[in-house]
Amino acid sequence: MSKILVTGGAGFIGSNFVRMLLLGSDHQVVNVDQLTYAGNLENLKDVERNSRYTFQKADIADPAQMDTVFGSHRPDLVVHFAAESHVDRSVLDATAFIRTNVVGTQVLLDKSRIYKVQRFVHVSTDEVYGSLGPWGYFTEATPLQANSPYSASKAGSDLLVRAAVHTHQLDCVITRCSNNYGPYQFPEKLVPLMIANALEGKRLPVYGDGKNVRDWIYVADHCEGIRAAMERGSAGEVYNFGGDAERENLTVVREILRLCGKGEELLQYVKDRPGHDRRYAMDSSKARATLNWTPHHTFEAGLRATVDWYQANRSWWERVRSGAYQAYYQQQYGNR
Repeated sequence: MSKILVTGGAGFIGSNFVRMLLLGSDHQVVNVDQLTYAGNLENLKDVERNSRYTFQKADIADPAQMDTVFGSHRPDLVVHFAAESHVDRSVLDATAFIRTNVVGTQVLLDKSRIYKVQRFVHVSTDEVYGSLGPWGYFTEATPLQANSPYSASKAGSDLLVRAAVHTHQLDCVITRCSNNYGPYQFPEKLVPLMIANALEGKRLPVYGDGKNVRDWIYVADHCEGIRAAMERGSAGEVYNFGGDAERENLTVVREILRLCGKGEELLQYVKDRPGHDRRYAMDSSKARATLNWTPHHTFEAGLRATVDWYQANRSWWERVRSGAYQAYYQQQYGNR
């Protein structure tokens, strides 16, 4: 049994990972989250009383706070999800992205080295690779060519992790994934935004011509990949995780409309965003071969399950949209 410090564990992917550890292992989990707008403790309401779970509100970019966290919990492993991740927000103002994604990562690396963490798992994104043409795939050897402030900040954090391996011999692995979807995703992202809008009979905004291509991976499959990298990855290595599910954005939106029983009259084409990458596609053969990992959900089955979850948990996303979810931390934890 290990003590695992998970940063950003109140977010979308992080909360799914925390739940997976608590329900499928005997590890102790320390969830560190600053609870910015994308952090939602209601994501973990079903496991928050687990005896192996601890939550601590803290800022990863604050060295003093992280010294307290590491000193009091002494984690064996760190799995680092915490990040500002919404591209549109980074276009408007990149300041928070630099602070959290770059400075925060370096603070965590420093503390991991000082407190002799056994392994540091850095969760990154396929967006650091830039944009693909109509053919080919991103491999772990693809040069980093970030095109948005968000992806540039993630590329910077990846390089800091690499530097920690080569300069300080810190045991780190980096994971990069394609677009995630599934339960508890903040409804500013494509899939949950479109589902919520469709269920409310609102317009579904599609950037540009809607033909930007993404490789989609169900969040549970991604979390299993991160766990495989944590347990079986080699120090200093990068692992790509994709769902083998390339789809044009417009195709995804149309399928959501169909699953929600709505018509295409709700489609609304809007001006494309700056720096919008045309196509992402991941080669996950390294993870399959060396980590014994493979995605278990087809896109069709995963999207159906996701739509079903948002239909069954309407109060969850309505509370997120209204902002009511932000009161949950105060109700449950007070000022701790």
